[in-house]
Parts: sequence; structure tokens; C-alpha cells
Amino acid sequence: MGGQRTTSGDLLQLVRSGRATTRGALQEATGLSRATVGLRLDRLFRAGWLREGVAGPVGSPLGGRPSARLEFDTVHAVVLAADLGTRHARAAVLTLDGTPLAEHTRPLRVEDGPESVLGELGGWFAGLLDRAGRDPARVCGIGLAVPGPVDTSTGRVVQPPIMPGWDGHDIRGRLCHAFTARTGTGDVPVLVDNDANLMAYGEQRASFPGCSAFALVKVSTGIGAGVIVDGSVYRGIDGGAGDIGHVRVPAGADALCKCGSYGCLAAVASGRALARRLTDLGVPAASGSDVGALLAAGHPEAVRLAREAGRAVGEVLATVVTLLNPGVLMIAGDLAGTAFLTGVRELLYQRALPRSTARLEVVTARLGERAGLVGAGAMVVEELYGAERVEERLSALGV
Repeated sequence: MGGQRTTSGDLLQLVRSGRATTRGALQEATGLSRATVGLRLDRLFRAGWLREGVAGPVGSPLGGRPSARLEFDTVHAVVLAADLGTRHARAAVLTLDGTPLAEHTRPLRVEDGPESVLGELGGWFAGLLDRAGRDPARVCGIGLAVPGPVDTSTGRVVQPPIMPGWDGHDIRGRLCHAFTARTGTGDVPVLVDNDANLMAYGEQRASFPGCSAFALVKVSTGIGAGVIVDGSVYRGIDGGAGDIGHVRVPAGADALCKCGSYGCLAAVASGRALARRLTDLGVPAASGSDVGALLAAGHPEAVRLAREAGRAVGEVLATVVTLLNPGVLMIAGDLAGTAFLTGVRELLYQRALPRSTARLEVVTARLGERAGLVGAGAMVVEELYGAERVEERLSALGV
């Protein structure tokens, strides 16, 4: 690090990452003097963001008595997180390390529009804070996962096929207002991203932190993918990366997609597509979650169609794997069961070059329905406690 250019935010980043967790280690890592390290740490202590733990058995790298271990205080604030699906939503109060303090899932239809849905979420958050016994003033930020492409610079969804009425809506402003109106607090930062991105972020951090190229495919009512490269979400230019549900496939030439085009993968292999086919066969189903329930019950037609869908997705993933060369490919969502995964494997290994799959792990989700919440919470923490934002926030606190 650059000596006198090293900030309090940089020191916090070193502590949070585990790269330097004593004053002496921070001196060695940054080249700063003991006095300067002390002054910059003091700002973090006064903000309540750092604490000193039990002294370790080994002394400072610079010699002397053992140094107290510096720790990021993960309970000085809380994060609100919500994962919005097409028909249900899950919301939670989380500590800064992702531990849930209160959560619930309720029916909530995305097609009811942003004003109604975000207003409802604001009420949920207020109730969850009460259940968790946390003061709304301790909320440092809100993270929201949505089932559509998001321009994260604005927090607005961009032409979302399965979110009618949401295109370009000020999600950040509306959700912030809904929360503050219920709690009487000041404005809080609101961050928004695609659900598959945040599921991938949560799953990679929790289960595969050493994987430098990680891909997650969510197959529920729609189909989307999240890609993590070197610990960061890869979003593309304006949030459109990973939208594999709209890759054209030969099997779907006559299938009309929700986006208005024919031939999209989502039109033949998503939960919505399978629900429609099951209904045509006399098995009522309206969404990916309905199909998932039928799969869990072992319904033979649902199992057959899920395997076919898996093969269609596997054919597209052969190209994805060849392009990205990930170490882990995770299948998640309502359809992520044995039948679907079997279909994916059949086509993926058949079509992709052995070189692309030799070190590839194909797995199912580990965090289950909480993945989006974990990712949304982590997104808020990484943004607000990243080196650049730390300086801005400390100045605002007057420390």
C-alpha cells in the first residue's frame, strides 16, 4: 500500500480480509508508522466498526509483546435483505456477517408492480426489525434481489421480461421511502441486483471462497445465471450478463417467450414453460414453484419434462463452460433436482470439450432459499465497508 496514502478504509479492508489483524501486522503491510496506524484505527473504533479481541500467542511481526487481535464488529449494525421472486418474496434482518436475526417468506406477486410490492416490503422490514429486537436506526443499508437485469449504477431494472411495469422504475427511492415511512428513520442506502447474481455471490462466498471462476444457473419460473470472477460479480456493461434464458435454441423455434421473441431457452426449459406443458397434460401448474413441488413428490410427467429441460439447458451451458472455464457450475432454483441435473450433465459433458470440464464441479445449491438473501446482505456490506465508502461514511459521522 502507498504509505501516507493508506486510509482508515484501507486498514479496515486489511482487517476484514484477514490479511492483517494486529497493529504490528498493519504497520508491516502498509509501511505506516505506529502512531499513524493508531490514529487511523482510532477513527474506526470511535465509529464502532472495530473491536479488539483476545491477544494472540505470537507477538507482532515487528517484535515486542503479543498484540491484541483486531476484529470487524459484525453486530454494530444490521442489514435488511429481500429476495423478490415472481410469486413469493423472502426478507430478513441480518448481522454484518450474514447471520439471520429474523426472516419470513410470504406470497408477493411481482406483476402487481413496484409501487405495491416495494411498499409491502417496507412494512415487512419494519415488522422484522421489531421481531429481531433491533432499532431501525441501526440499519446500515438494504439489499434487494430481483428477477430481472439490473443496471447497478442506477438500481433500475432494464427491460425485464417477467417484471411488467418495473422497467426503469426508481426502486431505490421507492423502497427507501417505504421503509422510512414505516420506521421514521432517515434515508438508508438501497442496493439492487439481479437475483441470480446475488445467489451466485452468496453461494461462492459461503461454500467456494477459493474458486476464482464460479457460475450459478437459476432455473425457476425463468432462467438466469450469475458469474463470479476473482470474488466479484461480473455484470457486463449494463447488468445484462448471465441472461442465458434468452439464448435461442433450435428446440424452441415455435415457442413464444415472455420477452416477445421465439426460440428462447426460457420458452422451452424454464419452470413457466414446464408448468404450461404439464397443464396441457392435465396436471395443473402455474409456476416454477408448482413444478418444483411436483418434482419433490416424484410426479412422473414432471420428472420426465425436467430431465428434458435439463438437456436443453445443458446444451447452452456447454458453450458457457467453454467460454468461462469455471471451476464450479452450480444449479439452483425450483427445478434444481436430480432429474434436471441428470439432463444437464448428459448434454454438458457430451457437447463441451474435455479440456473445459476436466476440473469442473457440477453441483446443486448449498444455501437453498437463503442464497439470495445472503448475497444481498454481502453486497451491502462490501459496498458500505469497502475502502472508498469508509472514508466518506466516517467523515459523515464526524470521526
